[in-house]
Parts: sequence; C-alpha cells; structure tokens
Amino acid sequence: MPSPIRFARSLAATLLLVGIALSGAAPVPAAGFTPEQNSPQAGAPPGSVAQPRELTLEQRADIFMARKNYADAADYYYRALKQSAFKDPFLWNKLGIAFQQESKLRSARQAYLKATHVDPKFAEGWNNLGTVYFLAKKYGKSVEYFRRAIKLKDDIAAFHMNLGTSYYHQKKVDQAVEEFRTALGLDPGVAVQQSATGTTINAGGADVEFYFCLAKAFASIGKAEDAVRYLRRSLEDGYTDTKRIDEDPDFKKISQYPAYIELMRNPPVAIKN
Repeated sequence: MPSPIRFARSLAATLLLVGIALSGAAPVPAAGFTPEQNSPQAGAPPGSVAQPRELTLEQRADIFMARKNYADAADYYYRALKQSAFKDPFLWNKLGIAFQQESKLRSARQAYLKATHVDPKFAEGWNNLGTVYFLAKKYGKSVEYFRRAIKLKDDIAAFHMNLGTSYYHQKKVDQAVEEFRTALGLDPGVAVQQSATGTTINAGGADVEFYFCLAKAFASIGKAEDAVRYLRRSLEDGYTDTKRIDEDPDFKKISQYPAYIELMRNPPVAIKN
C-alpha cells in the first residue's frame, strides 16, 4: 500500500484528489468578460459601442480561481455569500474549493458543511466533504460522505471513483474494484480526464496494486486498451504476480486482445524509483 500522505499529496497537487465537484460553477469569463459582455447590449442603437457590464462578485471570484489566486477567490466568494444572505449552497461549495486549493482543510470542511446544511440534497457538497476527510486520512468518514453523495446522484462517475479510492485505502480491494467498474461504466474517461461535474482522479502517485485494480476494472467492462495501459504501468512499477493476472476472470475477458497477449509474453522490466 502507498504512503497515504504521499498518495494524497500527489493527487491533491494535480487535480485535488478524486473529484471536487463544481456543480453550479459559472463558466470562467475569457479576458475578463463573459460572451454577453463582449456582445452588443440588447436594445443598443445600431452601430453604437456596447459598454461591458460590471462583473458580479461571483464572476470575479471565478476569474481569480482560474488564475489560481485562491485567497482572492475566497474573499470574493465570501462577499457574494453575504449578498445572498449566506443561503446559496453553490457559493458555499465554491468557497470550500478555494479553501481546499490553499490546503485549508478545516475551512473547506466548514464551507462544505454549510453548503449541505443550506441544501441537504446538494450531492456535490457531500462529495467534496468526503474529499476533505480523505485528505485527512479519515477514510471511514470519507466513505460515509461519498456514499451519501451517491445516494443523491448515483450517475456521477467521479463519486463512484472517489468511493472506490477510499475503499482501496481501507484495503477493501473487491469493493474498490466494484466502484471503479461502476465509475468506468458511466464514464470511461473518469480516471484520466476532467468531467462536466468536476475534476476526477488522476492516478499519479498510486502504487502497483492500485494500477492493477484500475486495469481489472477496465478489463471487466471490455475496455482492453485501457486495461492493458494500467496493467503495463503496474508491471513497470514492480507488480510480479502474473499467475494472479492469468487466473483473474476479468483479465480472461481480454485474453485474446493482441496488446494483452504481447504484454503477458514480454512483460516490461520493473522501473526502479
């Protein structure tokens, strides 16, 4: 098993772990203005020069987030919250994300809790609360909140990926693979790319067993190319139990895939760190 601190830090440094859901986030304006602000205003006389509309506090915060100025973003999200009488769960969620990007996990947790208090059915808030507990290595708590998010929205791939990762760190490998399988069935790209809901897991920093689990999940849904890629990475990082691979029912599903056959015939030499 990997060092939890090393694994969490690696994931947090890339994509904030396993899926900080950005539901409700407005598109970040290009060059400081939204498309509407760059277009002629409704009712403006033909040929007149439209004046850009003033950005809202939330839009200003979104721009600071895009620039990675998280402290300024948090300041403007808080100002926007004051305007909403602190009753906007989406703004609480964004504030939590800004705090989490600064590694202010306690403040992030409080913001996510506020979001879920304002709207108990706000699944993204529960999911993001789970990521805070994961980073604090409280995997049991993170499982609780990821499952709560899934109960509200069971079709979000990132939520299942998050739950699977927490199960993995609890050494519940079978349950982890099942959640990975569900996530990949919903979105085969969830392991490597950003989804419409938010950021999703980046496998950088994981260990050989984690890559093996991902490969097994991909193989189980017939995604042979992806399965081979993660299995190769596992072997390169030092996985040696080829008998387990040969006997695994999921890998048997891709046993006739040329790249898999070649990989098993000529496994890569482990790369020493």
